[in-house]
Amino acid sequence: MLLYCEIVVNEANFVRKCIGAESCQDDLWGKLVCTNFKVSFISHNSLPRQCTHRLLGEHDIPLACVEQVVTVNDVKGKQKILGSNQKLKFNPTELILYCKDFRIIRFRFDEAGPESAKKVCLAIAHYSHPADPQLLFGFEYVGKRYHGSAGEQVNGVDPGGGMQTPLFDCSSDWDREIKRTGASEWRVCTINQGYFISPSLPEFFVVPVSLADQDLKQYACFFYSQRIPLWCWNHSSGSALVRMSNISDPQQQRKVEQRISSAITKSHPLRSDVFKSDLDKTLPNIQDIQAALLKLRQICVIDPFEESEEKWLSSLEMINDLLYSVWVCTENEDRDLSCVISCLVQLMCDPHCRSLHGFQGLIQKEWVMAGHRFLDRCNHLKKNDKEESPVFLLFLDCAWQLWNQYPAAFEFTDVYLTVLGDSMWVPIFSTFLFNCPRQRAENSRDFASSKSIHLGQDQALRFPPVWDWSQQFSLKDQTLFNNPLYVGKIATCVQNGTVKTFTHRRSKKNYSSTLRGLPSAFRNGSIGPNDTLARRNSLVLRLRSDLSQVREQQETPSERFIRDFFSRPVDLQGLLLPQLLPSHLSVWKLYFLRWVPEAQIPQGGPITTFHKLSVLTDEIEMLQNQLKQYKGAGGTPNNLHVEPSKMYFKSSSTPHQPPAPPEYLSSSFPFSPVGNLCRPGILGTPLSKFLNGAKIWLSTETLANETF
Repeated sequence: MLLYCEIVVNEANFVRKCIGAESCQDDLWGKLVCTNFKVSFISHNSLPRQCTHRLLGEHDIPLACVEQVVTVNDVKGKQKILGSNQKLKFNPTELILYCKDFRIIRFRFDEAGPESAKKVCLAIAHYSHPADPQLLFGFEYVGKRYHGSAGEQVNGVDPGGGMQTPLFDCSSDWDREIKRTGASEWRVCTINQGYFISPSLPEFFVVPVSLADQDLKQYACFFYSQRIPLWCWNHSSGSALVRMSNISDPQQQRKVEQRISSAITKSHPLRSDVFKSDLDKTLPNIQDIQAALLKLRQICVIDPFEESEEKWLSSLEMINDLLYSVWVCTENEDRDLSCVISCLVQLMCDPHCRSLHGFQGLIQKEWVMAGHRFLDRCNHLKKNDKEESPVFLLFLDCAWQLWNQYPAAFEFTDVYLTVLGDSMWVPIFSTFLFNCPRQRAENSRDFASSKSIHLGQDQALRFPPVWDWSQQFSLKDQTLFNNPLYVGKIATCVQNGTVKTFTHRRSKKNYSSTLRGLPSAFRNGSIGPNDTLARRNSLVLRLRSDLSQVREQQETPSERFIRDFFSRPVDLQGLLLPQLLPSHLSVWKLYFLRWVPEAQIPQGGPITTFHKLSVLTDEIEMLQNQLKQYKGAGGTPNNLHVEPSKMYFKSSSTPHQPPAPPEYLSSSFPFSPVGNLCRPGILGTPLSKFLNGAKIWLSTETLANETF
């Protein structure tokens, strides 16, 4: 099915999509189609449907997701990596697509016409390498779909309807965030309207009250890309998190830093000193992050699958992610790792950011509006490989590590995080398409002018944000985002036949004094040989045996804080610190291993736990609603209104017969369809050596007999 403005560029019939690694008996036959949006395989073979995407079919690959196009001729023993506007001197017998989401997909042309096979391969290579941002399908789609006629809907959905996530593209969103965090000594600044001061900053941002607009204009020229300090967030203690680029003029550095630091200090109730962290010196650069991803991809999809997790962990880059009193993150241009650090700090400290809309607003504020180079880092145009780096994926992985350690503290699931990572390769949404708000505005105006599109009051194409998930998934499929374990600020339960509400009690406001220095255990995200770190409810043996000696040593305030934190019960609505010992870290299997057959567990894996919890949660909520309505109706439970379930797996009408999970349920549900498990030459991996947490990986039948 084609989207609005989507056209077929080329196609080939009688193509075989390889499914099995050794034999072709499970392969699919059909038509391979290249459009201006995706590579599509149309087959008459019926396969089980999992989560249905409204923009992409079961066998569709967005062109932006294609990393490499490789053609092969078996007879001549030749292969070639195709780029844009290249020639192909041999007739391909096989096409291999290496995708950015770690898929490897193979097509065979044994029965297809040689000329049609060659043309479709060249078309895929050409259209997956656009030369200009305006050649991305999103421009054509948005230009016609959003601005074709007044009040037109997109895929049957009102473009602006039902959106609760703040976009931070107006001063009112920033005002609300200031009030939410209690940042009374900060204000919304408008000096960058029309991008007059800095081309990569948003038009509205937050600065200290004590800094006048005239001072900001004067200091802007001393910072790289004129990126003056930006307020990110305020803690309830009054401490603030600020990010900024480095100062480009060494002669003015001390003067400007003192003036900025003084203004930030005045914003703190106790006038705390500023703690400055230079991310360029303490964290890996974008090339290091890209190299780590390539190593991980090699382990996943190129080399034989490893038997243990040790090599996985060596490929992951850990980061420094603690907040003290008034913390300023500095980076040369403040557009990459500053985004990661500022988001992780807020994710650990602010429970609002662990809700669905809070998390989305966090990304919108710290990544999209702050000018992360999505176009370059995702390499949508495939022009400059040196600029490509999975910085946003690194953040999602870090967020998943925290989610994995404190699952009940997050409103969303790892399914949601995986979907969010995949959305980078669907270049229809503005969220992951541009390097900064100004680039979006300028390209929108230029495209609209060239296509004679009337923009009205917007003065720019109105790209949909990715946060309107109804454009990609049905309401039923969106329920996979809901975490049945989530403990929110307000929880309800039934006690002695009465519905009671329990609200988390906040401690009285305490203004923190300055804490200087990072514990050695968290420098560069690694544990030193002499470092100890207490685990919750079970201290590390080294710490337990020598506790008296540790207490006698001179502890810094930060080291004492961390030790005390991990020795007390967790507060899911308070501060969450990640545990960084190797035994606490694991691989985000649902994202990185979903296309690896050896890591698949049919009818098993964590999804079995999710299934059981979803059914139980849905049944409890249904009973609570019935009890509320029963009491409200004066004891007559007739004509009770049944609210839609928040869980993907609903409870059945008969409690003694819970619904069975779908036949195609697996540990990678809902991401790895049956038709995409294609990896040639694999011997297999002993699951006992690869998987940890044995109980959650049991089969559905065995798990059904377990007691939760």
